[in-house]
Amino acid sequence: MFSPVQLEFSQSIPKPAIMPTSKFTPGDKANILSEALPYIQRFFDKTIVIKYGGNAMTDPKLMESFAQDVVLLKLVGMNPVVVHGAGPQIGDLLKRIGKQSEFIQGMRVTDEETLDVVEMVLGGLVNQDIVTLINKHGGKAVGLTGKDGNFIHAKKMLVESKEELGKMLDIGQVGEITSIDPEIIQLLDSGDFIPVVAPLGTDSQGNAYNINADVAAGKLAGVLKAEKAVFLTNTAGVLDQAGKLLTGLTPKQIDALIEDGTISGGMIPKVGYAVDAINSGVHSAHIIDGRVEHALLLEILTKEGVGTLIRRA
Repeated sequence: MFSPVQLEFSQSIPKPAIMPTSKFTPGDKANILSEALPYIQRFFDKTIVIKYGGNAMTDPKLMESFAQDVVLLKLVGMNPVVVHGAGPQIGDLLKRIGKQSEFIQGMRVTDEETLDVVEMVLGGLVNQDIVTLINKHGGKAVGLTGKDGNFIHAKKMLVESKEELGKMLDIGQVGEITSIDPEIIQLLDSGDFIPVVAPLGTDSQGNAYNINADVAAGKLAGVLKAEKAVFLTNTAGVLDQAGKLLTGLTPKQIDALIEDGTISGGMIPKVGYAVDAINSGVHSAHIIDGRVEHALLLEILTKEGVGTLIRRA
């Protein structure tokens, strides 16, 4: 499938080259469309939760291709739900107002002033930019945060100190999800809208919390019993020790790869979010290379894909 397309994955090649569509003959294009048919049939009316981030969210060309992919998935009968972060954009605005970003164990310390910036950038500027882009390509996107309809319930997250065993650190208005009410997402899906979710949540007292977008995407996928949870990243996927892409992994195999050091560093939390989604009832999770144009279509509608597929045993 996609025989003219040669995708080489390695740490030394940041972005695989894809033959421009102008090089395809009409016959090639017809074959590509027909080969996508089984996947369209298999995933018709299925929910696909997509965590949108990385280069795909900052490179204008990749942003356009992402929006086109989401609209096409909706038009062929799937139900895409987009969950996005805004880490670089938040960091940039904090820097411009003279506030230093601080992280503890990968989590942004979020005091009240930082939360104001997070809500403005994440729930306002970035969310609406994504909505506008999807709508530009013919979609019916609706932007919302977990505060809308109070559909993401959260509580304050405490993280354990690495220096003092048993000591828990307060990192401000950073939340962990306690529950999700899927009704608003299901209502939008049923009306052929595309939900675009900024991961903010609230507790019973109305306090707002900043939530990790990968966590929110995985949890939402589980609650919706999604067919797929797709995480766009700036990596080719999970690589073996020789730099070769691994796919078709199970949670048990991932545990073994972490134990032997094949999966390490920043890839550990990425696969953790994917495995959590699988354990919550999602059929398959995908860690894909968002630096590849039309990565979503290549992953969902072709045999080869552009990343690592994780599925139940």
